[in-house]
Amino acid sequence: MHYTSIQNDKMKKLHKLSQKKYRDAISLFLVEGEHLVLEAYKQGVLEEVFLKEGEIFSIDVPISYVNEKVMKYISQLDSPPPILGLCHKYDKAKLGNRILVLEDIQDPGNIGTMIRSSVAFGVDSIVVTKKTADVYSSKAIRASQGMLFYVSIFEMEIEQLVPILKKNKIPIIGTKVNGGKMLKDIEKFSKFAIIMGNEGLGVTQKTLDVCDTYLYIPMQKQCESLNVGVAASIILYELDKKESYE
Repeated sequence: MHYTSIQNDKMKKLHKLSQKKYRDAISLFLVEGEHLVLEAYKQGVLEEVFLKEGEIFSIDVPISYVNEKVMKYISQLDSPPPILGLCHKYDKAKLGNRILVLEDIQDPGNIGTMIRSSVAFGVDSIVVTKKTADVYSSKAIRASQGMLFYVSIFEMEIEQLVPILKKNKIPIIGTKVNGGKMLKDIEKFSKFAIIMGNEGLGVTQKTLDVCDTYLYIPMQKQCESLNVGVAASIILYELDKKESYE
């Protein structure tokens, strides 16, 4: 197919995928750039590719061509790449035993960073609360470098999650700026649920009340706290550093 008008119904639907509400309603989202398109393809979630006129890209999914005006219209970036992919949200596996919980995280860049670190350090499931920014937003996807295709993602409130964790005897670990155990002293868990809180407010007291233990990252007194994405990466590395990556 070759699309040359932004008035085309299909192009209008692709344009609307910039809205979380619409992404949720139809369980589709966009990825932009060759790297993300290929990662989506490898994981079997890529449905169709849209190429700018004159571009060549060989892949075993339907390919359509668009002119520059249409590409700018459907892209969510200021400088659109020459390739864009339409993906479906994959069926989620069962909640795993190594879980990162994002409670009301607001910055998509932080979300993408934590997804990427989760895959690097052996997390198999990510749970996001309703107030957390959308993991399928363009910025979050790009920050994850396509790693969201390699981890199961669930949207669930803490009240729904806790009974499941308790039933499966998965320790719930809350994070604090200070208080609890120092990260270097915490035992290595074969299964866990690590809760990272909102950038400004941290983990809510209501959630801290249901945790089994708490940890913090000791640091120089001049620095009161770390970026939540950085903190999550340090924690996941520390819990996983004895594992083999072969």
